Amino acid sequence: MESAVSTVFEAVDLRKDYENGRIQALRGANFRIEAGEFVAVIGRSGSGKSTLLQMLGALDRPSGGLLRYRGQPVPEGRKAAAYRACDIGFIFQSFHLLPTFTALENVQIPMFEGRLGARDRRARAVKLLEAVGLGHRLDHLPSQLSGGERQRVAVARSLANGPGVLLADEPTGNLDSENAREVLDLIVRVQAEQGMTLILVTHDPEIAARAGRTLVMGDGVVRERQPEGVL
Repeated sequence: MESAVSTVFEAVDLRKDYENGRIQALRGANFRIEAGEFVAVIGRSGSGKSTLLQMLGALDRPSGGLLRYRGQPVPEGRKAAAYRACDIGFIFQSFHLLPTFTALENVQIPMFEGRLGARDRRARAVKLLEAVGLGHRLDHLPSQLSGGERQRVAVARSLANGPGVLLADEPTGNLDSENAREVLDLIVRVQAEQGMTLILVTHDPEIAARAGRTLVMGDGVVRERQPEGVL
């Protein structure tokens, strides 16, 4: 049996209900995600993919069952904010950059939860933006950046506090095919170089094929797809 240390997330009979139980997004899901894995979560629209990601990131709560992070229940309440700030990096389809903040300022936002001073926050943000190829766009507002550049800023922001887990929700969904490929390559490279655990929600089987494992969601059930299998 694998140790709790190597198991990043474990779900046991995980349930998520809406409308007083009339809608069951998850019906007793069981799965494990190990440290350093790249796991894709795939399924039709409305199958609960984003809901599952939000529960992993403590943005939503299960209706029943157990959801553990490194052997302990995923934090709730005030502890959830610290968990998201220190352990989890988020990448969203819609970027979620503050429009009146520059790229450099947007990347620094998560660092305000930590103990870095202003000079160190700026230096780290510069380093992260340089790492994603935007060292020349530090002082640009989101409106002055292309879609691909905005998502690169979002990737840099997700790494601000050195998280061990990246949760990516359709991170290339708003991009054209060339930018989608470049951003996905960037995310995969970062995950491999830093040994992070990456959980990526997608509706695209080609993107899912790049993951080490694929979890398929449908009818409230989570199942693992074998490499040679089909949806």
